[in-house]
Amino acid sequence: MRKRPGIGAIHKQRVEQERFRGKATELQDNVFEQMTNQMEKFRTNLETFASKHRNEIKKNPAFRKQFQDMCASIGVDPLASSKGFWSELLGVGDFYYEIAVQVIEVCLATSPRNGGLITLGELRQRLIKARGKAQHHQEISNDDIIRAIKKLKVLGPGFSIVSLKGTQDTSDILIRSIPGELSADHTEVLKAAEAQSFTSVKALKSTLNWDDVRCLQILNELLRDGVAWVDEQSPEKTYWFPSFFKPLMSEDEIVLPPPN
Repeated sequence: MRKRPGIGAIHKQRVEQERFRGKATELQDNVFEQMTNQMEKFRTNLETFASKHRNEIKKNPAFRKQFQDMCASIGVDPLASSKGFWSELLGVGDFYYEIAVQVIEVCLATSPRNGGLITLGELRQRLIKARGKAQHHQEISNDDIIRAIKKLKVLGPGFSIVSLKGTQDTSDILIRSIPGELSADHTEVLKAAEAQSFTSVKALKSTLNWDDVRCLQILNELLRDGVAWVDEQSPEKTYWFPSFFKPLMSEDEIVLPPPN
């Protein structure tokens, strides 16, 4: 018959377990302290770097993106507020809030034509043209615009970013500026129409292998929202998407106010 451990052995085992727990806690505390010190050191170095390269961060979009990525790696968000250290040091908070306001103005100005769906390329082109009317503006990139639009989420679901190919390729990104989400079927129709700016029921049936009912349902929803226009005078009813038209802008079409 197997002998049970005595009280002394059990007590000794518990003491050893407590010792191991204490040592593990001590090691965890030491590791956490080291990581905290490293993060603080990195944060300090980041602030020094930002101070040294302030002008380049403000003027060079590519350099600014790299700086944003460095900030994100340690949980620093220079865009979190238009006030505070980063805004005072770099002005990046105010810069992105300014872009966000101008994005809203451009989207509102173009929504009667495109139904609230505009390509990132056209949006940037219009922003650059409108911002050029005022002096001392910083150059803006697609990345700057996307970051600014993401900050608009605090206002509700009115602004969203739609990637037609599900990639980071900015050439296939649309900005939706009306409430609601595009379904997967809506996105598939936009993909099919992107190259020529138009499509038809026959073309969708061939490309997507859908039936007539499904094609008409999605096209009618896009018509209802103003995203698509219909041409009933052609031999086959054709659905056009003004979001994919090349913009023809006059000098006075969109005028943005100068920043405060």
